[in-house]
Amino acid sequence: MGLKRFVLRKVVAACLTLAVIICANFFIFRIAPGDPARMMFRDPRVSAESLELMKKKFGLDKPITGQFIAYVKNLAHGDLGISFSQQQPVVEVLASRLPYTILLVVTALTFAIIVGVALGAVAGWLSGSKFDTAILTASVTMYSVPTFALGIILLMVFAYIFPIFPLGGIMTPASGYEGFELARDIGWHMFLPAISIVVWYVGEYVVLTRSSMIDVMEQEYITTARAKGLKKHRILKDHALRNALLPVITITGVNLAFAAAGVIEAETVFSWPGVGRLAFDAVSQRDYPLLQGVFMLFAFAIVLANLAIDLIYGYIDPRITVGDK
Repeated sequence: MGLKRFVLRKVVAACLTLAVIICANFFIFRIAPGDPARMMFRDPRVSAESLELMKKKFGLDKPITGQFIAYVKNLAHGDLGISFSQQQPVVEVLASRLPYTILLVVTALTFAIIVGVALGAVAGWLSGSKFDTAILTASVTMYSVPTFALGIILLMVFAYIFPIFPLGGIMTPASGYEGFELARDIGWHMFLPAISIVVWYVGEYVVLTRSSMIDVMEQEYITTARAKGLKKHRILKDHALRNALLPVITITGVNLAFAAAGVIEAETVFSWPGVGRLAFDAVSQRDYPLLQGVFMLFAFAIVLANLAIDLIYGYIDPRITVGDK
C-alpha cells in the first residue's frame, strides 16, 4: 500500500509541475521585449496593415487570456503552433532537429560516463594518493569551465589556428558522401562539440564516483572481502564499484534530460543544427511558438526523467516508501 501511495504522490507532483511549466512557458516569453510580428519582416518599412494581418494570422491580435486559452487547447491536441520564422508546424521543426541533438548528447554522455566512472573509481580506491589529488584537481577544474568558453577555445585552436577540424556544421556541404564516408564526415564535425560537453560531464562523474567509492570502501562488507583474502581488482569490480554506481545511475538519468538544455551552448558555438541551436535562433527572432516548443520539450524531459528515477528507486529500495504507508 505504501508503494502505491508513493507512486500516486510522485505522479501527481509531476503533473502539477508540468501544469506550472505550461503556464510559465506561455507567459515568460510574452514578457520579453520586441514585437514578434515585426521580427517576421526583414524590411523595417513594412506597413501597419501588413503587421496587423500577420498578427491576425498567428492570433497575436487577441487578448493575452485568449491566446493562453488557445495555447492550452492546442497543446492538449499535440499542436504546438506554427513557427513564426519558419512558417512550419513547431512539431515538424523539432522533429527535424531532434535526431542531431540526440546523436550529440548520447555520444558525449556515453564517453563521459565511461571515462568519468573509470577515473573516479580509481581515484576513490587510491584516496589520498598523488594520483587521487591530481585527478580530483583536474576534475574540479573541468567541472568549473563553462561549455561555451571551452567550445570557443577548441574552435579557435583546433579549427582556426590549426585547421584540423571543421569550423562548424554537421557535414561537408556538397560532398556527396554516402554510407561509411558520410558517417565519418559527421563524426569529424561532431568531435569538437562533443568534447566540449564531455569535458564538463567527465569532471562531474569523476567527483561523484570518487565520493561514492570512498563511502563504499568504509562499509563492513568491503572489510570482510579483504579479510577473506580476495584480490584487489576483484573487490573493486565485484563489490565496491557496483554499489558505488548507484548515485551515478541517478545522476545519469537527470543528465540525459539536462544535457539537452545544456547543449544549447555547444550547438550555438559550433553551428550544430540541433534543438539547442534552434532555441538560440528562436530567441533572436522572437519566435514564441518555437521557443515554447523547445522549452516544453526540455521541461518534459527533465520532469519525466526525475519521475522515472523516483519510481525506480521507490521500487528497488522499500525504505523510501516508508513515509507513505
